[in-house]
Amino acid sequence: MQTPAKLLLENKAWSEAIVKQRPDYFKTLAKEQRPEFLWIGCADSRVPADTIVKAEPGEIFVHRNIANQVITTDFNGLSVLQYAVNVLKVKHVIVCGHYGCGGVEAALHSQRGDLAIANKWLSHIKEIYRLYQDELDNLPPRKRVDRLVEWNVIEQVHRLAHTSIVQAAWDAGQPLSLRGWVYGLSDGLLNELVHMDQKSSIHEIYQYAG
Repeated sequence: MQTPAKLLLENKAWSEAIVKQRPDYFKTLAKEQRPEFLWIGCADSRVPADTIVKAEPGEIFVHRNIANQVITTDFNGLSVLQYAVNVLKVKHVIVCGHYGCGGVEAALHSQRGDLAIANKWLSHIKEIYRLYQDELDNLPPRKRVDRLVEWNVIEQVHRLAHTSIVQAAWDAGQPLSLRGWVYGLSDGLLNELVHMDQKSSIHEIYQYAG
């Protein structure tokens, strides 16, 4: 069983091993960050962004929340997006969901009285379920959850495209792609579900005037 003390010891050993192999590693890393990716992922402990794509510190700017959502009233998520796009100039924004997501599964059930705040967060996924209910209700329970996981990822990518942050970047000619990926807990593999860029069509009701 892991304990806080054990985590600190593991950190010390990790740091010492890296310095032994690459003496200037942390000095170089501390100077600045230039990631090319913003990763919007689920908070699930089994889906660590850096690990599953074998990335090193400094390569991926990461934001995680329950069920990898992009919510236009979430100032935390929007501030991460704005900083990544406007300051860090990332080239790719990836929304990564995963099969067997507990948040998505919970959204398919009645709301729990003891989880009032979580209910509000998951209500956005309930809206996605409502959009695709005809398809989803014809699937077995497990496949229903995983298909909603996929629709959730796709809808989050479209929500990114609907933000003024992304549209302004595209209007300015900034190279920026939006990608929706899903991760398999049972095989460790990523698959792309959707890809959008400045050439993608956005419904006029979501376009910013001027």
